[in-house]
Amino acid sequence: MPLSQDPMRYYRSKRDQQRPRVTDKYTILGFISSGTYGRVYKARSKEGDGRIHAIKKFKPDKEGDVITYTGISQSAIREIALNREISHENVVELKEVILEDKSIYMVFEYAEHDFLQVIHHHSQTLRSSISAPVLKSLSYQLLNGLLYLHDAHIIHRDLKPANILITSNGIVKIGDLGLARLTYQPLQPLFAGDKVVVTIWYRAPELLLGAKHYNKSVDMWAIGCVVAELASLRPIFKGEEAKLDSKKNVPFQKDQFLKIIDILGTPEEREWPGVKDMPEYLNMKRLDRNDNKLYSWCSKTNFAHGHEFLKQTFAYDPDKRLTARDALRHKWFQEDPKPTTK
Repeated sequence: MPLSQDPMRYYRSKRDQQRPRVTDKYTILGFISSGTYGRVYKARSKEGDGRIHAIKKFKPDKEGDVITYTGISQSAIREIALNREISHENVVELKEVILEDKSIYMVFEYAEHDFLQVIHHHSQTLRSSISAPVLKSLSYQLLNGLLYLHDAHIIHRDLKPANILITSNGIVKIGDLGLARLTYQPLQPLFAGDKVVVTIWYRAPELLLGAKHYNKSVDMWAIGCVVAELASLRPIFKGEEAKLDSKKNVPFQKDQFLKIIDILGTPEEREWPGVKDMPEYLNMKRLDRNDNKLYSWCSKTNFAHGHEFLKQTFAYDPDKRLTARDALRHKWFQEDPKPTTK
């Protein structure tokens, strides 16, 4: 049927023509990164002060190997919905969402660097550790942003150095809420929809042991991993990920768990009573026993001053793990050397 004889098609065509396109409002300056979701570009606003932004373009969903428009992905909807409800100095701000040619563009404030780049710069270029005042400042700001998310009943679920941004003024911004979930009256159980959350090196032990129910403490375990990585300039628990089997079942992540118990020792039922109820408990029991060597690791890393903070962040029992609020009040931040102001 010709366009003129199909009122709905005609209306959609007119509406799409009137809707501003990305290039009407922004000049694309270059490519930043890509992932399973799509690509991120650096762009300058054509309006006002010509501010720099990061524009995240989502790929259309696939049906088989042929790209056909099947709607907006769950991850995109979730990220847009959560970002529109939040506003905090230490969380990346969503400026606007643009729908163009069946693609979604999320326009974020721009941050020049991320923690992964900071770690790489210190380990490869400067060849020196991050100073204690700067490390404390980065950690404090990160926790400040996470407390805001947790108070808003949001679990990030994918905290890692590449997702934690930092501006040229030294302000930390938590980014990438693509895996984040609301914990307050969720429509589905947290494990439904995506069996695996959190990149393996930052994944909490309860997730590695197959927990179906978990809470905000998975983010605090990831915080401990990130702080330890800032201190040592390398991942503290760098395991090999076991891949899904042919039926898409998640296998026991033996190597990752071994990396954890090599430093933290074997979990004891007296310190984590719920461990015996975990689906992978018997697999864990088959592993060789280990003693806790965290203080030794901290001493070798010249991070003895942060031992107590890490010890409480790496509590095996999620209910005994430090919360974001308690972490911000931790004596580590009060002791000399104090955090830098930014």
